[in-house]
Amino acid sequence: MNSAQLDSRAPGIAHGAAPGRPVGLAPAAGVASTMRRMTAGTRPQAGLEITSPANARVKRLVALRHRRARDRAGVTLVEGHEELGLALSAGARPQELYVCPELAGPGAQQMIDHVSGLGAEVIRVSRPVFGKIAYRESPDGWLAVLPAVRTSLAALEPGASPLVLICEGVEKPGNLGAILRTADAAGVTAVIAADPVTDWANPNVVRASKGTVFSVPVASASTAEVFAWLDKHTLALVAAAPDGDVPLTAADLTGPTAIAVGSEARGLPAAWLERAGTRLRIPMFGRADSLNVSTSAAILLYEAVRQRTA
Repeated sequence: MNSAQLDSRAPGIAHGAAPGRPVGLAPAAGVASTMRRMTAGTRPQAGLEITSPANARVKRLVALRHRRARDRAGVTLVEGHEELGLALSAGARPQELYVCPELAGPGAQQMIDHVSGLGAEVIRVSRPVFGKIAYRESPDGWLAVLPAVRTSLAALEPGASPLVLICEGVEKPGNLGAILRTADAAGVTAVIAADPVTDWANPNVVRASKGTVFSVPVASASTAEVFAWLDKHTLALVAAAPDGDVPLTAADLTGPTAIAVGSEARGLPAAWLERAGTRLRIPMFGRADSLNVSTSAAILLYEAVRQRTA
C-alpha cells in the first residue's frame, strides 16, 4: 500500500512535505498535522508518521502475528536492527519499514536511507505505537514487513555433496529458529520442515533465527513429498534416534546426506526410522533421556562438518 492509497482521515497519521506525499490534508482529532521539523539540511527520517495505536496499519501489523493473515498477505515480520541487517545482506527486500526514533537511537538514518533506497516505504512511529506492533520483550525500534521466504521443495536444488537437515513435526518456533542459526553457521545446504506444525514466516522463527531464515534455503512439504525428493536427488537419509544402532562418530556423513530430527515430544515417527539407511544415536551419560531438538541438530550437523573438513 502506498501513501496515495492511505485514508487521510485514519487516526494517528501525519503527512510530511516529502515529494510524492499528500500534503495539506485536514488531520483528525489528536493527529499531528505535519512531520516533526528537522534541522536545516537534514532529511526527514520518514515521510509518514503514525502516532495512534488505533491506526489501521497498526492493527494490520498486529494481525500479521497470526499465520492465516501472513499466508493471505504472503509476508513476514522482521523485528530488530541486527535481524533486519542480516536479512538485507541475504538479499531480502522489505516492503515497509517502521521505525521508532526514540528507540532506534543515533545512526538510524543510515539504515533508513538504505531500506528506502531499495524501494521500501518508511514510516516513523511513536513509542506507544511501537509498543503495540512489537512482539519482542525489549524492542529496539525496528520492524519491517518483507515478502515471505520461498518454501517450495520442488524448487530446491541440493547441488553437489549436499548436507540437508530435515525437521519433522518440530513444534516450537524458537527451536526452528535456533536450528536455522546453526544451519547457517555450519553451511548447511537447506533445512526442510516435514509435516510442519509452524511456518517459516512465524515472527518467532525469524527472531530466534536472528534473520538467518533469509540466508538458509528452506522448504516445507509432507513426509511423502520429502521421501520422493530424497530419492530424486539420491541423498542418504540418516535418522537421529535415542536408541539408534550407530554411534554418532561411527557414521559416514561425508556424502550427499540428509539428517532427520523429530519433534520435541515424540521424536521421529516409525516411517522415518524405517526409511533411514542409518539410525544415529548421540552418546548420553546422564539421567536425562533426550536433548532439546535444536541441541541435537547442532551436534549432528557439526559432526558432519568435522568429517567433511578433516
